[in-house]
Amino acid sequence: MTAPPDTVLDHPAVRAAHFGLAVLALAMGGFAIGTTEFVTMGLLPQIADGVGVSIPTGGHVISAYALGVVVGAPVLAFLGARLPRRALLVALMAAFAVGNAASALATSYDALVVARFAAGLPHGAYFGVASLVAASLAPPSRKGRAVALVMLGLSVANVVGVPAATWMGQHLGWRTAFWAVTVLGLLTLAMVVWFVPSVAGDPEASGRRELSAFALPQVWLTLLAGAIGFGGMFAVYTYIAPTVTDVGSLGQSAVPVFLLFFGLGMVAGTWLAGVMADWSIFRSLLIGGAGMGLTLLVFWLVAPLGWAALPVVFLITVLGSVLVVNLQLRLMDVAGEAQALGAAMNHASLNVANALGAWLGGVVIAAGWGFRAPALVGAALSAAGLAVLLLSALLHRRTRVS
Repeated sequence: MTAPPDTVLDHPAVRAAHFGLAVLALAMGGFAIGTTEFVTMGLLPQIADGVGVSIPTGGHVISAYALGVVVGAPVLAFLGARLPRRALLVALMAAFAVGNAASALATSYDALVVARFAAGLPHGAYFGVASLVAASLAPPSRKGRAVALVMLGLSVANVVGVPAATWMGQHLGWRTAFWAVTVLGLLTLAMVVWFVPSVAGDPEASGRRELSAFALPQVWLTLLAGAIGFGGMFAVYTYIAPTVTDVGSLGQSAVPVFLLFFGLGMVAGTWLAGVMADWSIFRSLLIGGAGMGLTLLVFWLVAPLGWAALPVVFLITVLGSVLVVNLQLRLMDVAGEAQALGAAMNHASLNVANALGAWLGGVVIAAGWGFRAPALVGAALSAAGLAVLLLSALLHRRTRVS
């Protein structure tokens, strides 16, 4: 099988012919990235033991990956703006595979930290470019659903990829999990070459023009809304295990069930987000932000009731996924001519949210407020993110009037 010829995507029949398999290829990349991002958490004791450090110190390999995402998203999107987008996706997946292979081969803690940083570099840029390609293949009325399908790979990874890779790592050694992700990365690379049509880069892109996105207030407000508002979900997700056992008085066997419902909520929410985005991106963000805050308050109330918290956990990640997809689309809309950079920055923002939610949740636990307290922190973060979105709407309205 050979790769599709260079194609100008200016005809509905051409776009439709490539859409299904192309989006499947792009979603496979999301599946691989989601698996490597979250499997490290499940295998942290084995990884720490394997490189001879304590579990808290081993946790820095997770931070190294997140730092790679934050650094790589703007830098790689900036450097690759002129490249044909299929070629850029291939390069990003090749770098992803190399980073995960290096993780599997690392024989020391320092080497593993560097390898995880390298594996995280392509993360944000890949999702940004893949979202732009998917949107270009879809008719305008289905752009939201096209981007959601790419993000669906990340959601499915939490239900299928992460448990499978965790099982492999526990029974066959933690390095096996990273080798499996390396294979997924190479499979994605091949699928992109075969199934994704050539989509031209931007030959007029320049450093000044790409960086112009950072001069746009709406870009900063959208990034800030994501970095703060999405942190609410991670304030709860990070401490879900002790919340289930210590607050909900359930056994350890209940924790995987709650994690499964987190993953199922992500899948359902990603599908719903695409439908909502094609209705209204900004209104979807407002609904997602307000709903997240209210749902986290409900979780605080029902957490001591054990299994009664399970459907609330599901709803938290449904709303979280609505935010993720619509933040991605919002950035694509407000970034002006710096489309690649704007789209890539979403995942940098979300990793800041991850760190912020986990840190603030840990602060209130350490202060003696208990494992329910992160839900209140999360509700406050959601409210703050919603306030930023409302400020964005007010600024947009004043700009239009003037």
